[in-house]
Amino acid sequence: MGLSHDTHRTAARIAPRAKDFKRRTRLTVAGRLRLNMCKFYCTGATYAHWIPALAVEDDDRQQMVFVPREASGATITDDWDGFGQRVTGSGSVAFDDVEVHPEWIVPFQDSFDRVTPIGPHAQIMHAAIGLGIGQEAFGQMTSFIRDRARPWIDAGVDRADQDSLTIAGVGEVALRLRAAEALLHRAGRVLDLAQADATEATVADASLAVAAARALTTTAGLLAASRLFELSGTSATSGADNLDCYWRNVRTHTLHDPVRWKYHAIGTIA
Repeated sequence: MGLSHDTHRTAARIAPRAKDFKRRTRLTVAGRLRLNMCKFYCTGATYAHWIPALAVEDDDRQQMVFVPREASGATITDDWDGFGQRVTGSGSVAFDDVEVHPEWIVPFQDSFDRVTPIGPHAQIMHAAIGLGIGQEAFGQMTSFIRDRARPWIDAGVDRADQDSLTIAGVGEVALRLRAAEALLHRAGRVLDLAQADATEATVADASLAVAAARALTTTAGLLAASRLFELSGTSATSGADNLDCYWRNVRTHTLHDPVRWKYHAIGTIA
């Protein structure tokens, strides 16, 4: 993907830099390093042996701190009550004047003081998750329509999978998912180039390619999870089948990084 120099500079602003955020979590030096923070929705914390936390030192440089769960002053609360991602162990974490050993610290700021593909690498994993949920929802939908759904009375057919409007709806979802998958694979190839040779141009290309994949995997995943019920009918909402987990999970997962900003990023350089 060939971008002009001006476009590269614009695209470089897509990925947020560490210095652009004002974090309240402080890593203070008072004879020894101390960490104080509270964080809601700390993914995996309930099961983790080590809890990662981003903190800033007195000179405002950001550090990644890995704290063992048994550290004095560390509290993990299993209080995640969101309607999706229920088994991610995303409880709250509090560090109350936890003493931090130097070997627990990873120099996070260094990753943003030079051009790196860290941003698009993290984003493409989330895109893949959204697509995967959508693909599984699609599989559940087609199975339900074929084996259990009833045809709409006005369709004049004996089976739900013979309903022409249902077939068209299934085709639309399949096409969106395939397009999203194609963008995801393309983003992976562009990201591979950036990881092999990280320059302003290659990382900008990767950021844009991943933004496009993230936008379409989000919308395709949500569409698949919603059409699962629209095309399968009321019986698909039975709690015993738990089919709503696909919508709940893809909806919750895609909220922490709004897709509208992916479209904005792509539109900015169009």
